[in-house]
Amino acid sequence: MDERTLVLIKPDGVRKSISGKIVSRFEDAGLKIIGMKMVYADKELAENHYYLNEEWARNVYEKTKKGYDESGKKFPYKDHLEIGKTIQKWNMEFLMEGPVIAIVFQGPHAIEISRKIIGSTEPRTSPAGTIRGDFASVESYAVADEGKRVLRNLIHASDSTASAKREIALWFSVDELHSNYKTVHELILEK
Repeated sequence: MDERTLVLIKPDGVRKSISGKIVSRFEDAGLKIIGMKMVYADKELAENHYYLNEEWARNVYEKTKKGYDESGKKFPYKDHLEIGKTIQKWNMEFLMEGPVIAIVFQGPHAIEISRKIIGSTEPRTSPAGTIRGDFASVESYAVADEGKRVLRNLIHASDSTASAKREIALWFSVDELHSNYKTVHELILEK
């Protein structure tokens, strides 16, 4: 029943000195830390984390173009690969700006719970009570687009079992994961 998920506190979250507040939200929800470290991502790690694939690029292209069309702005990209490569580059540069705290959480429904705790990708639209809604609510796609940069949204969490497995393997070796202890939450669930 247990799932694992990767959570990254991005450089903006580390710089804001809110890492402890962020970690406590996951622990308060009953998720168990089985791996945690501070890392400076190099180009290879950043590129592998933000790997570019056709499906993702097409989705980003369509959503972004729709937003530009609705606001009456000229869309600056000719196709999905151009915007995909641009956003991948921005994401990589951002991830390499400073230290990242990489964490693997484990527990029932860990992926779903983590995504709820974090909030929407765009902090401006994240509800109060979520990490992004509480700590980054002035950040928006419009602000990021104007600055020709990636959205600074404090945190990343795996969005599926497949991505969690791939991402955890990028950031952690098997020897760095420690799931052989019980938290109070686990002991309560056993009864």
